[in-house]
Amino acid sequence: MKTASKLIALTSLGLATLLGCDCDSQKENTKMDTIYQFTAKGRNGTSLNLASLKGKVLLIVNTATGCGFTPQYEGLEKLYGKYHDKGLEILDFPCDQFGHQAPGSDDEIHQFCALKYNTSFDQFAKIEVNGYNADPIYKFLKSVRPKDDAPEAEIAKLRELLAKHGLEGAREKGDIEWNFTKFLVDRDGNIVKRFHPTTTPETIDAEIAELLK
Repeated sequence: MKTASKLIALTSLGLATLLGCDCDSQKENTKMDTIYQFTAKGRNGTSLNLASLKGKVLLIVNTATGCGFTPQYEGLEKLYGKYHDKGLEILDFPCDQFGHQAPGSDDEIHQFCALKYNTSFDQFAKIEVNGYNADPIYKFLKSVRPKDDAPEAEIAKLRELLAKHGLEGAREKGDIEWNFTKFLVDRDGNIVKRFHPTTTPETIDAEIAELLK
């Protein structure tokens, strides 16, 4: 009986050691999870591995062409023109989930932005950012930054305005509130800020400049 007990104990120890190695590996992989693990679908059916953007500062925005915040495209283009050569990339993801305010095709959206706001950064294919079919990139962004970096009063004000017009943005905890929510990512792939839709591109100029140093 003692011999059998020793064998069981040794076997258990061996399994525990092996499992322990696996667990350490899993922990290491988890730590490596960043924005760079994802691929974004381009508007022309191409794809972009975000790992190719390592070392860049990223501003990731869900956009719409028929929204009250659509004029923010002008501010986004100014940031892009000012900082692109220094390492800024703007990742524009059109989304039609909020008030059906991005109804056009991917090409129509691109043409609208280029003609009306002279945008020189490209758009990706239209995606969903909330709910079951949310793009994996946005599921990740929301898991890391589940709340907008804005005063509660500012968030409540937008929600009240939307409700007044029979519209609804965020339903679940961490959901994107509305069009033009912005995520700022540093050169190492860390999600450092999540800006509210009412936060204009001009007001985050200094924070982008700081990350680009």
